[in-house]
Amino acid sequence: MITFAGMMEKFMIAGGMALRVADSGETGRGRVVVLLHGYLENLDIWDDVAPLLEGAARVVAFDLPGHGISEVRGPVHTMDFVAGVVLDALVASGVARCTVVGHSMGGYVALALAAAHPEMLDGLVLLSSTPNADSHAKREEREREIAIIEGGKKELLSRTQPGRGFAPGNHRRMADRIEDLAEGVMLTENEGITALLRGMSARPDMNDMLRVLPVPQLFILGRHDEYITPEVAAAMIERQPQARVVWLEGSGHNGLIEEPRAAAGAILGFMGVNDN
Repeated sequence: MITFAGMMEKFMIAGGMALRVADSGETGRGRVVVLLHGYLENLDIWDDVAPLLEGAARVVAFDLPGHGISEVRGPVHTMDFVAGVVLDALVASGVARCTVVGHSMGGYVALALAAAHPEMLDGLVLLSSTPNADSHAKREEREREIAIIEGGKKELLSRTQPGRGFAPGNHRRMADRIEDLAEGVMLTENEGITALLRGMSARPDMNDMLRVLPVPQLFILGRHDEYITPEVAAAMIERQPQARVVWLEGSGHNGLIEEPRAAAGAILGFMGVNDN
């Protein structure tokens, strides 16, 4: 099957489990960009961004364990566990170094990978993501979502969660994409959702690690993000002065959909490549 512009889609065994992968192959003058999606998403979330990167780098994307049509393994998928599966997949794909771009939950996975194997990274991009651990309120919210899923009411998440990721001014023009995301929630295995909710809730604060990480870093943030509000973002930026920052002025949490060319341009600029 073909996905994105020219990326081959396949399954592989990584970390002892089946993983869906999209890979553009050996292109891009030796550069590799790895795209890690967020919670209640799959690799198709990068449909608008990946083609804009393909001319400059080999692009690799995964359905992270528990989401999309990758395998679920047990009641908890810690970010370390998911990062280990990603690492195994990268090694099996012949990737020695890469720029990792993580959207939301994918950023938590990218941080876990960076902490364990900084030598693998020539760049780390957190797209609408944060090194902060969950607050008490956020952990309680995740517990409520677990209860919703285990209570057989996943449609509640499907109706409410996708729209929260978009700036209010984008809801009308993004109605079809919001509907696609809602359908994706319903197709995601319940056990995968709850395993990743537990893993996100348990992740540690990564601010100290990130501050001393010997890898170039970029934050791409949405000006209208409901999850990482401007106040939260400002505190994060203050704690991480070594990181570059790009604001997507017309985006909420899903700048990769709301402003894909601006998001791709920020990634290419970070890599030292002119936006084409």
